[in-house]
Amino acid sequence: MQPPETIDRNSSRREAGDGIALLLGIMRRLRDPGQGCPWDIEQSFESIAPYTLEEAYEVIDAIERGNYQDLESELGDLLLQTVYHCQIAAEAGLFDFDSVARCVCDKMIRRHPHVFGDSEAVSLEKQREAWERLKAQERVDAGTLDGVAKALPSLTRALKLQLRAARAGFDWENVDGVLDKLAEEIREFESAPHSAARQDEFGDLLFTLVNFARHTGIDAETALRRANAKFEQRFQTMEQTLTAEGLTIQSLDADTRERYWEAAKSQSETISD
Repeated sequence: MQPPETIDRNSSRREAGDGIALLLGIMRRLRDPGQGCPWDIEQSFESIAPYTLEEAYEVIDAIERGNYQDLESELGDLLLQTVYHCQIAAEAGLFDFDSVARCVCDKMIRRHPHVFGDSEAVSLEKQREAWERLKAQERVDAGTLDGVAKALPSLTRALKLQLRAARAGFDWENVDGVLDKLAEEIREFESAPHSAARQDEFGDLLFTLVNFARHTGIDAETALRRANAKFEQRFQTMEQTLTAEGLTIQSLDADTRERYWEAAKSQSETISD
């Protein structure tokens, strides 16, 4: 492979795969013990992991904002994380980028027999069921909940745990059962005798809310992310109005704060429409 500095970045004739070759070469150079970057040389799987998670969230953010120029850049940053981990692994003799790519290719071919094999095309629902059966067969020697990554956001992990349990037959028959459980968890939270117990009960309440979202077709992580964005927009609108009037939030009484908040809500709803 050509060294990174000899690849023409501006060539309109660049072959497919040159970008990957360039990126892999750059990462090898960054990690080179003799000529690389001291910071990059020091990194490990563990130290890079938080950046990997952060880049994944930034990809999601670009998608939700509909900014596809940012999405291109953020996907590059996320790809860099994969290349980083692969280089660290290659240096340790564990695996490399090519083996990772081949691994996911094998998995996709295996899980899509209706595309790459002899199975007939089926409906989307039947395809989803077949996909889950294939994944279950791959976990045949593991427990039902094994393999749900602990580093996932808590709401997302709660959903994945619940889906695994539901596929094993552990689930409410309908949403009414979840509502009853939700009411029970609220009562238990209200009657918790001390702060540690209240924290535990609040966790149970959140877990049940994720179950309620699942049974009503709502993605809890997405819903909360949108709620965060909505609150942020309204709060900033309120702050901007107060600043323009020479006021601060701290200077307002409760009723006045509420009036400004409602005005910010109305303004943000008008903007979104």
